[in-house]
Amino acid sequence: MKKRIGSYPRVRIEGGGSGVVSQAGGVLLVETARKTGLDSAISAALTPWRRPRAVHDPGKILLDVALAVALGGDCLADAGMLRAEPAVFGPVASDPTVSRLIDALAAAGDKALTAIRSARAEVREYVWALAKDAAPDAGGQVIVDLDGVLVLAHSDKQDAAATWKKSFGHHPLMGFVDHGSGGTGEPVAALLRPGNAGSNTAADHITATQLALAQLPKRHRRGRSTLIRTDSAGGTHEFLAWLTKRGRWLSYSVGMTITEQIHQAVLKVPASAWSPAVEPGGEIRDGAWTAELGGDVLKGWPKGIRLIVRKERPHPGAQLRFTDADGLRLTCFATNTTGGKITDLELRHRRRARAEDRIRNARATGLRNLPLHETAQNRIWLEIVQLALDLLAWMPMLALTGKPRLWEPRRLRLRLFSAAAQIITTARQRHLRFAGHWPWTDVITDAIRRLDTLPNPG
Repeated sequence: MKKRIGSYPRVRIEGGGSGVVSQAGGVLLVETARKTGLDSAISAALTPWRRPRAVHDPGKILLDVALAVALGGDCLADAGMLRAEPAVFGPVASDPTVSRLIDALAAAGDKALTAIRSARAEVREYVWALAKDAAPDAGGQVIVDLDGVLVLAHSDKQDAAATWKKSFGHHPLMGFVDHGSGGTGEPVAALLRPGNAGSNTAADHITATQLALAQLPKRHRRGRSTLIRTDSAGGTHEFLAWLTKRGRWLSYSVGMTITEQIHQAVLKVPASAWSPAVEPGGEIRDGAWTAELGGDVLKGWPKGIRLIVRKERPHPGAQLRFTDADGLRLTCFATNTTGGKITDLELRHRRRARAEDRIRNARATGLRNLPLHETAQNRIWLEIVQLALDLLAWMPMLALTGKPRLWEPRRLRLRLFSAAAQIITTARQRHLRFAGHWPWTDVITDAIRRLDTLPNPG
């Protein structure tokens, strides 16, 4: 080490070192894939696309790309970071081999997508059983949030178009299972759409919901135990009628556009009918009140619908809309939940804002852009992104506790996955030795121990 000059020490830089593994913390994701059976499930699902005498398994190739995306990559070539560490990630296919597989899956269309999604659904049910009290359905109800996301395109990719925000790109519709305050969330639907796709297209919401339900355990694919939650884009007659169709009977909590009829109904609500809104801890939300609307405003909507409106003082500097009243911002949502206080139902719907966090995490995990040109190829890319997000949700659910359980992908990468380790071979076994001075080594080793205690799949 040379003499220190300035604020940082100066060190000599040399190449050719060995015995050190970069991104060694990624072993947490590898062990998660192995313990959940995701690796074998994807491999079995993609068996029809394995060529005779092929060296690399298609399922392993696809999962390698998903691991690279989970570690921060945003294109197919980023699988090279795994290829450099075969002691941890095994043999990784070359870039041309990866590209050929993506082209083959894209050419297969819905057949390949169905195979990948079926494998994910099978593993998800097993993971939730392993997680027990930490599973999203531990409380008896599953909440699925639907929301659109704009993905910009900087070239003339297939189906890229001008968006409603005057940008250019695509407008996928995503679905996420909410893990509640004790966790993050996991993806269950990704519907690729052109950039000019409408926000409130009922057919797209129905398709996205079908994709999401197919990812849930069978007991949650119908009935009131599953709640579909959307913003006002889902507040259409067709979508609510589909959710409540006989034999489906799903619960819903969807935002509603403030129409003139709703606005006039709000003006007629007496002051005594307004209840103070509440915060998650039960305390009163300052400057916010809720009330339930009835009468003619419910005509034409499915039986059992309830309209709940909230009025609230706008944030400083916020502009009022013409549908607001008495200087207060109005928002409205519909639900078919019969019991409970309207303040609790309003709080439940307000927590839909967590979907924005899920979208932010998805953008940081391969959804910042769609790297391929053809729509069929980018549909496969969306499945890769969901696989990466699944791993980033399942690993904390099964292996982390306390505050680390709530860490989002960027923090997981910075603190856990980026940790380097020394690889040692003893008695024909490989060992990773993480640096004792790394602040989060204990988190990594404790997580590995928890994964080791889980039963092996099958």
